[in-house]
Amino acid sequence: MAILRAQEATSSTSICAYDVFLSFRGKDVRRNFLDHLYEALVQAGFGTFRDNNEIERGESLMPELDKAIKESRISIIVFSKNYATSPWCLDELVMILKCRSTSRHEVLPVFYDVSPSEIRNQKGRTGKTFDMYEKHNEAEIDPVEKMKLVEKVRGWKKALKEVADLAGMELKNQADA
Repeated sequence: MAILRAQEATSSTSICAYDVFLSFRGKDVRRNFLDHLYEALVQAGFGTFRDNNEIERGESLMPELDKAIKESRISIIVFSKNYATSPWCLDELVMILKCRSTSRHEVLPVFYDVSPSEIRNQKGRTGKTFDMYEKHNEAEIDPVEKMKLVEKVRGWKKALKEVADLAGMELKNQADA
């Protein structure tokens, strides 16, 4: 399993604050699948970062997330139906992949009630979300801001494609099946 490989590969060479960083869209999975995953990881002895447990109130969110990603051996990204509707999640995804490209950080995608092809190709709900982002960009008047937004969306799309091409797990919510 990727978690064990990441733990073995880095245990002797670096000290990490966490074994696992969990990336997820809270409203989709926080109170069901993610709670079970988090508890299983903790009970198995993996130090696990989950934003609602680890970030103190009043702290700036993005620098704390960036720090936690860099101080983790592996990121488990739980893609769900509304993952792409969160610019926070997409920014976090870009940070994770940057860390992967510059260190031995492992990435394990989990596709929860969404297919890898929807994420990879930005189709379905994910595609509609990106249509909305692009319409928002078109409405921007300031050319400098417009270019920043276009580049940001381009980076998000590239990150989604890259991570959807990794070997991962596809899970269906049994309650919906």
